[in-house]
Amino acid sequence: MVETCGVGMDADRTVRWGILATGGIAERFAMDLRALDGAEVVAVASRTEASAKAFADRFGIPRAYGEWAGLVADEDVDVVYVATPHHAHRAAAGLALEAGKAVLCEKALTLNAREAEELVTLARGRGLFLMEAMWMYCNPLIRRIAELVRDGAVGEVRTVQADFGLAGPFDAAHRLRDPAVGGGALLDLGVYPVSFAHLLLGEPSAVHAHARISPEGVDLNTGMLLGWDSGASALLSCSLEADTPLTASVTGTAGRIDVPRGFFFPERFTLHRAGREPEEFVSADDPHSLRHEAAEVMRCLRAGATESPLVPLDGSLAVMRTLDAVRDRVGVRYPQEVTRA
Repeated sequence: MVETCGVGMDADRTVRWGILATGGIAERFAMDLRALDGAEVVAVASRTEASAKAFADRFGIPRAYGEWAGLVADEDVDVVYVATPHHAHRAAAGLALEAGKAVLCEKALTLNAREAEELVTLARGRGLFLMEAMWMYCNPLIRRIAELVRDGAVGEVRTVQADFGLAGPFDAAHRLRDPAVGGGALLDLGVYPVSFAHLLLGEPSAVHAHARISPEGVDLNTGMLLGWDSGASALLSCSLEADTPLTASVTGTAGRIDVPRGFFFPERFTLHRAGREPEEFVSADDPHSLRHEAAEVMRCLRAGATESPLVPLDGSLAVMRTLDAVRDRVGVRYPQEVTRA
């Protein structure tokens, strides 16, 4: 159930965005917002004024801040998009929520479930909107897959398979191999197959995992076997060392859905059912765009909702618990967690 905070915005009012961080994903988001009616980026923030100014100049953004506090205090900002690496999500999203701003925060939502629970508690306690930027969940074809499975098109789900691997190689200095910023395959790449399985089956009751660990202490290649009380299982993998197929499938007692390469932004998928011709579903627009998640945030804000039914906070918390369980099985801990412990 989606919670509401009373009166929302006027349906035709422009939603004013602030972008926190200036990396590659922030650039993509700013570009896609340009094509979204009713959206305007009014401010950007970075750790340095030079980086924020260069970003603002590139995208025609009126104000640039060399520190986060200026952005979250900006009275013209309705919602903050947090695009930092995930080790900084708790601090950045928390700062915005404490300033009374709605937040769209990149995935993985945080480093671990404890931090995610802190953010969710903060948002709910203040009646503020918070959503993980799991753009896959907002993709029209992924939504159609979930609908078909929910409606029994493949019968009772028995197996889910999904993978996300990059060939690399990534040297030891790369952020993906840096434990201080939450490096490793799991939080950057594995969050997609894990979230895909969660979308279709919910939180698993059993988690098994095996990984190759780098000298720095992050996972380079991880295999996961998740199990549910229904008897369903998911075989998932992520890698920083191998260019995997990037495909997904869900098989049930009455059929199967196959999603080709790029399963988390599909251009098409195929439904197979016994005794019928395969049915192909094709995207009607650009599946690579981040505008679907931005549009969902704007819809929620205008409706006065504090959570999205497409990316519910309880679901994000469940995914974080599963990611924590995987890291526990393979022995990956980040320096922040060791220090806190």
